[in-house]
Amino acid sequence: MDGALIAHVMSRSNSPPALHVSVTRATGATHVSFVWLARQVNEMSSWKLRDTDPSAKGFKAKKMRSFSFYERVSRAFHDHSSLSRLVVLFTVSGGGLLAYSESKSYPGVRSLGSSEDDNKKKRVVVLGTGWAGTSFLKNLNNSSYDVQVVSPRNYFAFTPLLPSVTCGSVEARSIVEPIRNIVKKKNVEIHFWEAECIKIDAENKKVYCKSSQDTNLNGEEEFVVDYDYLVIAMGARSNTFNTPGVVENCHFLKEVEDAQRIRRSVIDCFERASLPNLTDEERKRILHFVVVGGGPTGVEFSAELHDFVNEDLVKLYPTVKDLVKITLLEAGDHILNMFDKRITAFAEDKFHRDGIDVKTGSMVVKVSDKEISTKERGNGNITSIPYGMAVWSTGIGTRPVIMDFMKQIGQTNRRALATDEWLRVEGRDSIYALGDCATINQRKVMEDISAIFSKADNDNSGTLTVKEFQEVIDDICERYPQVELYLKNKQMHDIVDLLKDSKGDVAKESIELDIEGFKSALSQVDSQMKNLPATAQVAAQQGAYLASCFNRMEECEQNPEGPLRFRGSGRHRFHPFRYKHFGQFAPLGGEQTAAQLPGDWVSIGHSSQWLWYSVYASKLVSWRTRALVISDWTRRFVFGRDSSRI
Repeated sequence: MDGALIAHVMSRSNSPPALHVSVTRATGATHVSFVWLARQVNEMSSWKLRDTDPSAKGFKAKKMRSFSFYERVSRAFHDHSSLSRLVVLFTVSGGGLLAYSESKSYPGVRSLGSSEDDNKKKRVVVLGTGWAGTSFLKNLNNSSYDVQVVSPRNYFAFTPLLPSVTCGSVEARSIVEPIRNIVKKKNVEIHFWEAECIKIDAENKKVYCKSSQDTNLNGEEEFVVDYDYLVIAMGARSNTFNTPGVVENCHFLKEVEDAQRIRRSVIDCFERASLPNLTDEERKRILHFVVVGGGPTGVEFSAELHDFVNEDLVKLYPTVKDLVKITLLEAGDHILNMFDKRITAFAEDKFHRDGIDVKTGSMVVKVSDKEISTKERGNGNITSIPYGMAVWSTGIGTRPVIMDFMKQIGQTNRRALATDEWLRVEGRDSIYALGDCATINQRKVMEDISAIFSKADNDNSGTLTVKEFQEVIDDICERYPQVELYLKNKQMHDIVDLLKDSKGDVAKESIELDIEGFKSALSQVDSQMKNLPATAQVAAQQGAYLASCFNRMEECEQNPEGPLRFRGSGRHRFHPFRYKHFGQFAPLGGEQTAAQLPGDWVSIGHSSQWLWYSVYASKLVSWRTRALVISDWTRRFVFGRDSSRI
């Protein structure tokens, strides 16, 4: 039969036709196949068939008489949406077959609130694609959430390798992975918006965003995203301590763009110093590199710069090699003061041997375009240091949008958002904060001492026996981790030893404490409370922990797994977050690294450098970045670092 059939399918959402029609001609038969190309079609309101060939009018009349059959099929699909997953076959004419099936649903296609399914899901808005935000997205696997990610950068950067990028040991693109690559294979619907959060409205559960694109969007640069849960993982900015001239004249080392600017600036200094019309004094100033801050980032950058200069640049700029100077300024007594004293001493001694001038007790008070003014802590003398390039690496500060949000919720005069042990912002159960922008406000034992005593005193006798206390020991140690730290420092096996210590030489079984004795026994426990460091390791663990909580949210609502609620009834939904320290590295240049690992194990030297290579390669976010970074390291060993100004 000659003729082509065109099928029109109209869904209730008035979406465009979602069928592909292919017509083939065979002997005495026409085969018509309908293949769904849309993501989801569960409702069909009608089928209309019309013959576009005038010679097929008889066929059309016959088929229209049986239209009620199609109507019944359509109604069946509407009433029983599961039927849309079946294949329905019937004869159109002479062996023609019609095939109907539902296509697979792919995440990340629909826009905000575009379907009924999205409205049923809880919306989780994630602000930031750093260590905390990316770790959360990688570990989230509960498909019952509609996840919206807002970040001004569409990639994740492996920030521990930023000092290597500044000197060409590793290329910038080797340490970044597009965020869409990370989430595209997940079974969770994740939408990404390249924009910057400019305001958080906690009362109305809205996030105000502004596109980070420079193109003209006809006044539509800003948009609003509603949320059910908000995950704030925006990181922090460099802390200048309001020192005059820092923002205008210093480089920072927080982002990939910062590392690229530093790399170009180093090459510029050598090129300017090589010009023939400069005096030696001016060349010395231009080739004086000053690093402010003796923490891990400042020390590693100083070491990388020293290797870059002595292994590569002096060969290319032989006329100025004797004029180069690197100075490291630290306001404290020692560099790397968060490391073991053995590492600190070794680093200072090695830098002295390498010719890096380490000035401790020097606080920067002003930075101009050519000089840095420092104040000596001992005598208060002001010293001016001429420089060609300065890198500021003195810690982190709060972003303006976070400061504004903290004012809204009454958390003024803090350096970061205060959260509880479950990473919830204090006073806001639907908002979570993690990474450098937040700090856990660990609850003190002495604040809850009466509630703990009442919960443990089962018989309401007004005294605690060892047996009663042992029933809540695990919950106390989990809820208040400072108790376990205190016992460890006092070399006590368990908290019963602490009670015995407060009662003197008395057998454990006969110990009984009233409320005052209980307070006395635990009075020094809170002295062990410490804030977690603002490191990538902490942020990554927090992101993984929070994702685990979201994955099991419904399950733990029914069966709470956390410690006892000493100020209420029942148990907490989840176990509180606990940071596990896996060690830290401090590359010192010359293929030597200092490593401080759990158990107070310290290793310094070339073997630690190879451990550093192995650990960092394994921690990279994808096999692509691993291959790129390892190839960069190999290239540097064979050919040296590239000194092109790109």
